[in-house]
Amino acid sequence: MTVFPFNDDWAYRQPVGPFAGAFDGDAAMSAVRLPHDALRDEERRADAPGRGAGAYYPRGAYTYLKEFEVPLEWADHLVRLELQGAFRRAQIFVNEEFAGNRADGYARFFVDLTPFLAFGKRNSLRVEVRAGEDSRWYSGAGLHRPVVLHVDEPVHVVPDGISITTVRLEEDQAVVDAATEVANAGMTTQTVRVRTEIFNAGEVAIEHDVTPVTLAPGEQSVVRQRFYVASPELWSPDHPALYAAEVSLEGRESGVRSSFGIRTVTVDPRKGMRINGEKILLRGACVHHDNGALGAAAIGRAEERRVELLKAAGFNAIRAAHNPVSVAMLDACDRVGMLVLDEAFDMWTKFKTPYDYAAEFPQWWADDLESMVAKDRNHPSVIMYSIGNEIAEVGTPHGARWARRLAEHVRALDPTRPVTNGVNALLAIIDEVPEIVEQLGGVNAAMADGNVFSTISESSSATARIEESSSVLDVLGLNYAESRYSGDAEAFPHRVIVGSESFPSQIGRLWPMILENKNVIGDFSWTGWDYLGEVGIGSRMYADDADASGQLEREFPYLTAWSGDLDITGWRRPASYYREIVYGLRAEPFIAVRRPEYFGVEIVSPSLWAWSDSVSSWTWSGYEGKPVTVEVYADAEEVALLLDGSEIGRARVGEALPMMAVIDSVYRPGVLTALAYRNGIEVGRTKLATAGAAMLTARADRNFLRNDDSDLSHVAIELRDASGLLVTDSDREVSVTVSGAATLVGMSSANPATTERFDARTWRTFDGRALAIVRPRDVGQAAVTVSAEGFADVVLELEVSGTDAQC
Repeated sequence: MTVFPFNDDWAYRQPVGPFAGAFDGDAAMSAVRLPHDALRDEERRADAPGRGAGAYYPRGAYTYLKEFEVPLEWADHLVRLELQGAFRRAQIFVNEEFAGNRADGYARFFVDLTPFLAFGKRNSLRVEVRAGEDSRWYSGAGLHRPVVLHVDEPVHVVPDGISITTVRLEEDQAVVDAATEVANAGMTTQTVRVRTEIFNAGEVAIEHDVTPVTLAPGEQSVVRQRFYVASPELWSPDHPALYAAEVSLEGRESGVRSSFGIRTVTVDPRKGMRINGEKILLRGACVHHDNGALGAAAIGRAEERRVELLKAAGFNAIRAAHNPVSVAMLDACDRVGMLVLDEAFDMWTKFKTPYDYAAEFPQWWADDLESMVAKDRNHPSVIMYSIGNEIAEVGTPHGARWARRLAEHVRALDPTRPVTNGVNALLAIIDEVPEIVEQLGGVNAAMADGNVFSTISESSSATARIEESSSVLDVLGLNYAESRYSGDAEAFPHRVIVGSESFPSQIGRLWPMILENKNVIGDFSWTGWDYLGEVGIGSRMYADDADASGQLEREFPYLTAWSGDLDITGWRRPASYYREIVYGLRAEPFIAVRRPEYFGVEIVSPSLWAWSDSVSSWTWSGYEGKPVTVEVYADAEEVALLLDGSEIGRARVGEALPMMAVIDSVYRPGVLTALAYRNGIEVGRTKLATAGAAMLTARADRNFLRNDDSDLSHVAIELRDASGLLVTDSDREVSVTVSGAATLVGMSSANPATTERFDARTWRTFDGRALAIVRPRDVGQAAVTVSAEGFADVVLELEVSGTDAQC
């Protein structure tokens, strides 16, 4: 098998002509390197059909075009196109002949180009995609994940045809099976020898086997080989050891390589989840697929950076919400040591938005599950498959039939991993909610604990109606239904539960519940990383806001959900440090300060997805002598607050939230110190200092890049004083220019409500920060110049090295 990256030398435009997409016409063409999101650069409008769910982006339809040479020597080969994600309802044309299609915008799929190619000539490729009102979040549109060209001899290893599993772990060895699918597309019977070599992390061959297989014309067979790896390094989040299997057909072209990890996964209601026999609790982050300023483009380095930063913030697991995760992100999770709950669907047969996947689900569900499992089964980071999220049908008998069908199909494809489903019990019985609320004594009684989801989810009706669909799962995922944890342990003693979605503001209350209930294997917060769309669900709505309507989503120009522990630039928000303390991963207290301009202003319809409107800063020019609220997060009983060494406040921890103390004071510049006490003894301290005059700074996370489709440099632009303190109260316009062998592909701040464009070169900082994303385009030197009025320019030098030629 020969595999070519196929992401360069594309162009895109909007469809044109009476038969849209069939003719070039005079539509403007733009050159592009994939992965790419065409919708990102459209104009956002307050009257966009999808409104806040889609971040006020319009509908979009796009034509992607590429020409490429097809050598004459390929005439006796199979030529297939792998599209890792084309959003959405993609159609593929080769030399203007229809070659294939796919409904799901997140499914990886293959299209056989062979019948349509002109060998020894230049060929054309056209991909049509469209999106609009088909998601509850910002979806993007286009070839948002990589494209790969596969060229195979008639007898070949099938794409995705290698499956590697850990059979058992012993004291001195691991037993590993490799099952390889080999196909014969030729006209004669062939006998080939399948050679498989196992390499360790140091690229040393440690095991091999050679097996003959005879294939008649048109036949496909599985070759099974068993390996005994001595003294194996086991894959785990703390030790992500990787091996590689290289499979080749002796005497033929190059082989196929797949990385894997040696590890086992088990779950049970008494011992929880175990990786290699050791118990682990999932400290999980739900994540959407977009990459902030890149839109939906799943460029490898952006995916890797997200995984690295989420792990550094204390998470050990991500939940793909609500679609299969990209190959690039799975590769990163394997390398970094991040567990993955991989999710297939956000809907089955019932629509959530007017034009969503529900219309195609009955025809495509099996193919899409097969695609997900084939793509992901060799990734050790993937520990669980989810067949859905908040599926309305799970509360009906026929919905339970669907759940069983999906779960059993996944098990047939991969019996080594548990199957789950993210169940929102309230939505499953939505038709009964008015009656249940009345039985509970009205809306106020139902909202007694502030979480009507949880109150209704533990009702006897919810228990009865989700029982059958839950019984088909290995692990029941519960969204916002922690009230069921202890009761289900008694009522369903064999049921294993994961908190598949939870309010971020409640982790201080939820984590002790998870520690106490052996049947619960962890929690996934909504969300770990902020995302585009579902705008403002995590914002604080104040009484004097222009759109203070009490509605969950906010009005234009809101852009992001504003519910992530990390914002869209990757900066940790105060909630992230609170979570780290709750998890027991951080001993040092943390200080956050609520924005003083809102002191005493009423909050309208507070959202449980929201954290306080706070910043870790003691720099508030113009608020000297005015009241301010300080939050201190600490695993302690009491907190004292000092300003320049003099105590200005003291409070018990836990009155507002567990492990939080809230102190009202008056803002004065200086050094603010928080002391945490337990039993009257100091157990930790931290401080914030008022920043001085701002200076413009810029720092690239990578100064050496490869000229390929997966690499990026993220440039953090910050206003800092001479001592390095972040200056959060002096925001201004910052411009970025990139010259040489790279280009600026995205820029943003973390501002959740802005009309600024991701393709612009100027943004206003938000709380002292902005982010520029630079992508290589050639080999050589590149310069990134960051400028702002009143500051000296900052110039960063980047070096771009060569890589293998693209096709």
